[in-house]
Amino acid sequence: MNRRTLSYTLFETAIGRCGVAWSERGIARIQLPEASDAKAVRRLATKDDLTMADPSPAVARAIEQIRRHLQGERQDFRDVPLDTSGLADFHRRVYQAARKVSAGRTISYGELAERIGAPGAARAVGQALGKNPLAIIVPCHRVLAANGRAGGFSAHGGLGTKRRILAAEGVELEERMRRRSLGASGAMK
Repeated sequence: MNRRTLSYTLFETAIGRCGVAWSERGIARIQLPEASDAKAVRRLATKDDLTMADPSPAVARAIEQIRRHLQGERQDFRDVPLDTSGLADFHRRVYQAARKVSAGRTISYGELAERIGAPGAARAVGQALGKNPLAIIVPCHRVLAANGRAGGFSAHGGLGTKRRILAAEGVELEERMRRRSLGASGAMK
């Protein structure tokens, strides 16, 4: 795939400073908070060149929706235009199906695999979501492991970030799952 030039900007949210990169087709990447602005910009630039710019009206609306959403005011992102050029077909199908999971709801990796007509592909779905370049708008945080376990989350802050985003949507992961997670991490020390 050829490198392309995307416009980008960084913006403040309730969970920290996020970033968005876009083309004339729509939003191409969203970056959740990172350890620094420089790291966020590097992650936004993956495979492409970036130019800082003022957001177009459509991108400005999406940024405002993201801000509101992360403050706990649920937003519907299904109409936000996306630039998914260069994404593998399987990933595109996973992301389209994930966009249909409403705020305040969750689904398992296996259920999402079934929805795209790929039963038994839960791991592949998880891998696609781990590479999701459109976090929040493609709500990978709403996809959980079997039995309601949190599963993974590749953004900075890991499962803590996933829980914060879900909490903004009114979803609390079960306390026993948190204790199990803490116990497992404590056992590894």
